Amino acid sequence: MASPGLRRASLFFFFAYVGTLVLAGAWGIVGARVDMWLLLRLDLDDLGGRAATNLLSQYRFLRAIELGFGIFALRYWREIYRLPGFNRLFLSIMACGVAARLLSLGVDGEPSPWMLAFLAFELVGLVLIFLATRASVEASGWPR
Repeated sequence: MASPGLRRASLFFFFAYVGTLVLAGAWGIVGARVDMWLLLRLDLDDLGGRAATNLLSQYRFLRAIELGFGIFALRYWREIYRLPGFNRLFLSIMACGVAARLLSLGVDGEPSPWMLAFLAFELVGLVLIFLATRASVEASGWPR
């Protein structure tokens, strides 16, 4: 079993991460045009009509997936902290997001400080959640 301090820290990062998924996902669906400017510093008027429409459609879709993953994690947070299947699924999805940011860092260059902060937060959260749940997940006896 993880130490109480490690468990508390992992729960803080878990709920902060999941809360961000839910809020950012919901906001991105309805506020995609504003988000393009605020978060990405992209003026959609600089794109052609079809390109802007396609970008917004894809952005809203990805934000909806983000929202759905956040809702899933909120609903099943106890199972994520206890059962191997839920734990591995959650950590794998979270790790894919971290890996994509790291790939982008290497391939695309250095993003804004906000994007680097998200990467650092997600990486720390991933490690803490993994460490905090490892013993309880292994001890659950749940089928692998």
